[in-house]
Amino acid sequence: QVQLVESGGGLVQAGGSQGLSCAASGTIFGIKIMGWYRQAPGKQRELVASITANGATNYSDSVKGRFTISGDNAKTTVYLQMNSLKPEDTAVYYCNIRVILPGRNEYWGQGTQVTVSS
Repeated sequence: QVQLVESGGGLVQAGGSQGLSCAASGTIFGIKIMGWYRQAPGKQRELVASITANGATNYSDSVKGRFTISGDNAKTTVYLQMNSLKPEDTAVYYCNIRVILPGRNEYWGQGTQVTVSS
């Protein structure tokens, strides 16, 4: 079973920057949509950002202009560069990869904690 391995996260001061990385432990063939979700305690899991195989990106309004998602479809890696971090960005961040062609499949990372201090 292919696993998604996340790296990054940790403690960062408000206004600072942090990068998250995610890579599949094996090859995932096909066209993929890759993205990041996050979930804070007591809150619903929400989409942070996603990127299609063609490079089209989508961002939550709460992070637009501050976060940047990028990825390598061939290597099945996805990155999230987080700038101007705010305490409200504190959450567990989850990597997500969805194969849309051929067929359909979905993979989730275990999650990595990002804590932004005031």
